[in-house]
Amino acid sequence: MLRQAFLYLSNQQNIFRFVRNNRFAKRLAQRFVAGETLEEAIRAVDPLNKKGITASLDLLGESVHTEREAQAATREILTMLDRINERRVQANVSLKLTQMGLDISEELCVALMHDVVGRARDLRTFIRIDMEDSTYTERTLRLFEDRLHPSYGDHVGIVLQSYLYRTLADVERAIAIKARVRLCKGAYKEPATVAYPEKADVDANYVRCMHKLLSEGNYPALATHDDRIIKEATRYVRANGIGADRFEFQMLYGVRRDLQDRLVRDGWRVRVYVPFGTQWYPYLMRRLAERPSNIAFITGNVIREMVRR
Repeated sequence: MLRQAFLYLSNQQNIFRFVRNNRFAKRLAQRFVAGETLEEAIRAVDPLNKKGITASLDLLGESVHTEREAQAATREILTMLDRINERRVQANVSLKLTQMGLDISEELCVALMHDVVGRARDLRTFIRIDMEDSTYTERTLRLFEDRLHPSYGDHVGIVLQSYLYRTLADVERAIAIKARVRLCKGAYKEPATVAYPEKADVDANYVRCMHKLLSEGNYPALATHDDRIIKEATRYVRANGIGADRFEFQMLYGVRRDLQDRLVRDGWRVRVYVPFGTQWYPYLMRRLAERPSNIAFITGNVIREMVRR
């Protein structure tokens, strides 16, 4: 019930307009969001890089409604790529296709993606296409497989979500074309007709997909904070002679920082997903929906920080 409430709140723009100017809400968001500007995001990545952790920068914002908005998002992402290169930041970029105009026109979206991934290729870096809710899954994969990956190869990758019934088959599709995959559990509210309703089934599907990607995939990214799944991943790669340089763990900014540090100390590769931008409220609500127990932990830390000031 609490998870559903947070997912509902993530779509309430009236509430967002209020909380964006609320001091306490902004302090709460700082746990998960690196700031509202690119400069703030790059500053947040610096201490991660110094610890041996790489990053994936994400300009928050999903579906745009006009071509002008899609063009503006493209310019911002191109600027991100340029700044990462100029500042020698150890980071790549994540984005959503609806941010690039997919809901307006597929041809517009493809044209803008060619601009972005072409720049990434020129700069020898990488674009990760985030997965959205299940109504976009097939469209996203089709566009990726037919119109982007053939042209750009390892400069562009995709995300698959283990809460969907279809994902093991999608993993096999990705392996067949040697596409780079980030595997996550999924953060959207989905009907039982397309997604596993029980966490245990989501986790079991994650492990099945993870094993296949580790054995046959092209540098998979395992996006999880689950200790049991991480333990199984490290057991599996050791048992099968899979090197630490053939995959990476990925985690969210501000979540399980102790675990991020421990994995790096143990010799594993770690990348942190670093979101920033003015559209932080929907993102924050989805993070709380994933793990409502975060509320008390985050609130306590924010209050203590405010008291010290």
